[in-house]
Amino acid sequence: MSDDEIEKDFEIYKILLDLWSKENPIKTTKLQVLLVVNGLLVSAINVSGGGFTQKQWFVYLAGGVFNLIWTFSIGRTALFQESWQMKLDELRKRHPDDLRFSILETAEYRQQAAGVLRAFGCIPSRWYLLFSPFIFATTWFLVLLLKHP
Repeated sequence: MSDDEIEKDFEIYKILLDLWSKENPIKTTKLQVLLVVNGLLVSAINVSGGGFTQKQWFVYLAGGVFNLIWTFSIGRTALFQESWQMKLDELRKRHPDDLRFSILETAEYRQQAAGVLRAFGCIPSRWYLLFSPFIFATTWFLVLLLKHP
């Protein structure tokens, strides 16, 4: 492979790496808003008087719908990040001896990190990002079913 082709691939790699990395703050913001809104919904139910009662059915429905939409929104963000990751992996495999293409290869270094960091950092964010809103949605729909006549 010529030097020009390698440099072209590296430019593509840098663009993909930038796209991939920009998804992280988006996912973090979506998770934070998800948690805040669910906290506000629970607080609103309690502040409005009576707690989780039949008359609050519209809040339960709104919570379920909101979280279901959020599941798909976070899922789409995670899907694009995974797509960028696959393209980055393809370029890394095409240039196995060029360290510039291996910037995301951290398995060896993660094994050297403190045990507590490895324990708390072992779950990929996409899993709790996808399942958190889905669990919230399921919970809100269950409350709706249990509290609505």
